[in-house]
Amino acid sequence: MTGVKAPLQQAVARALEALGVDEPPPIEIQETPPNQPGDYGTPVAFRLARRLRKPPPQIAAELADQLSPPEGVERVEVAGGYVNFFLDPAWLARAAARPVGPAPKQDGKVLVEHTSVNPNKELHVGHLRNVALGDAIARILDFAGREVEVLNYIDDTGRQSAESLFALEHYGLVYDGGKKYDHWVGEAYVRLHREMQDEAAKARLEPAIRAVLHRLEAGELRGEIEKLLAAQLETMWSLNAEYDVLVWESDLVREGLLQQALELLEATPYVSRPSEGKYQGALVMDTSAFIEGMEDPYLVLLRSDGTATYTAKDIAFQFWKMGLLSGLRFKPFTRQPSGRRLYTSHPEGEPMPFGNAQETINVIDVRQSYPQQVLKAALEAAGRHDLAEGAYHLAYETVLLEGKPLSGRKGHTVSVDEVLEEAVRRARAVIAEKNPGLENADAVARMVGIGAVRFAMVKTEPKKQIDFRWDQALSFEGDAAPYLQYAHARAASILRKAEAEGLADEPDYARATPYEVELAKVLLRFEESVQKSAELKTPHVLAQYLLDLAAAWNAYYNAKENGRPATPVLTAPEGLRGLRLALVRRLKQTVATGLGLLGIGAPEAM
Repeated sequence: MTGVKAPLQQAVARALEALGVDEPPPIEIQETPPNQPGDYGTPVAFRLARRLRKPPPQIAAELADQLSPPEGVERVEVAGGYVNFFLDPAWLARAAARPVGPAPKQDGKVLVEHTSVNPNKELHVGHLRNVALGDAIARILDFAGREVEVLNYIDDTGRQSAESLFALEHYGLVYDGGKKYDHWVGEAYVRLHREMQDEAAKARLEPAIRAVLHRLEAGELRGEIEKLLAAQLETMWSLNAEYDVLVWESDLVREGLLQQALELLEATPYVSRPSEGKYQGALVMDTSAFIEGMEDPYLVLLRSDGTATYTAKDIAFQFWKMGLLSGLRFKPFTRQPSGRRLYTSHPEGEPMPFGNAQETINVIDVRQSYPQQVLKAALEAAGRHDLAEGAYHLAYETVLLEGKPLSGRKGHTVSVDEVLEEAVRRARAVIAEKNPGLENADAVARMVGIGAVRFAMVKTEPKKQIDFRWDQALSFEGDAAPYLQYAHARAASILRKAEAEGLADEPDYARATPYEVELAKVLLRFEESVQKSAELKTPHVLAQYLLDLAAAWNAYYNAKENGRPATPVLTAPEGLRGLRLALVRRLKQTVATGLGLLGIGAPEAM
């Protein structure tokens, strides 16, 4: 906990210690409701009532007697079972005006894997949530003081890629540059699946598809996959998502990591090769000690014909990510739009310090919950309970498209590229109507349109399904990114006018009114919301905070007394004007920083 609440929490902890309370419960510091006395309070007395066998009001009174209030607290009062703190308005306003920055770095790496789209066609709107969640949580963790590595897994030996490459050959297609490459390949993929709805055609084509699959596994078609990947990366970059490293599945197998993982597991009592029964000749893992309620707890790692399952490859990858395996080599792949270098695993690369993380966050939809449980079970089987505890599945519900499920094979999708193009087009139309003389209108429209789409993907708790609808995702009012961006632009406009008029008087924090106090308290929640988002590994906490902040700013900006503006900034008396400008400056910085952590730009004007 940071900001104003941390000193209050520490003061309560010291008072509890003075009362002889060993191992106190979590000390929660809350803002008091508008109709209650004080600025902040703690309900800790209610948590202690049963243990101390005293009524909460008595505990609260004893606690208040022992409290040594920290700086900024004018007085302490008991209200029922609550201990409430009254803060000096000047101290609160001064604290809120201070700029905030990233937390100091902690030891230990957290590796965030997201996107990991099959390299066989364009990204569709269902992938938006994965990219937006993964990129945002990586940014939030970095700001919260974690060492973060962002990884994108390339499944270049999967059947989907084989089918796409086979389709190009099967239909004799030659790329003419008429459309984006991944879209062009995706059309061939959908066409092939329509043809294979006929069982006779499917049987006839199957041997040729498998031949392409073997060539992929041998690494012969890597260049073709790189062309597809390059087109997909353009989309990811359009979403403001960037990565540290790409890891190719074929490299995991070629460099022997799959074999290392299987040997490590086979040395444990949980993995065996049955000599009879349905698993005869296969290498199987018994997960019953780690996953409850399974009707059949046996998991095949190697089939009886010696081929590895997807699960075995996933386990090898997870073991590498957490430092149990080594052997991958890397080399530069490309420069990303920000200038950040992107690396890739490659047989001709060099050893580099990727992987070896103490924690991992795998961003993948909720339908993959069982395979993610298997990864934790494999770590447990290998005797690494610590790493199993650090392996987190950021599970998210699926995205519907106008109420219907998505299907890449059937072609019932809207591509991410189409979504972004439409979002920018709509944003440009709104800007042309509301501010036709805006400079850099195209750049602002792009910032607003992409921000609207990204915010629609992170504002909702991941475990809740999203029904992607154009009118909601691209709304420019209320519960959407443009609402936040406009709050930033309004603050920027005030600061520009102040600078143009040469208004730079020193803030007189003693002149803070209840209006400034209420805005200050919301500003002071920022660091707490970032830390909470990092702790829960979900950006929706930060997204909801930013909506609260924008609402508080709009209420402050539009406040009236007797029909007249109650909080003018530029025309306020000297000293009060400086205070208000300081809070506006902090408001602008906080909104921009918060939006940036969600991968969204903050325009200076709209």
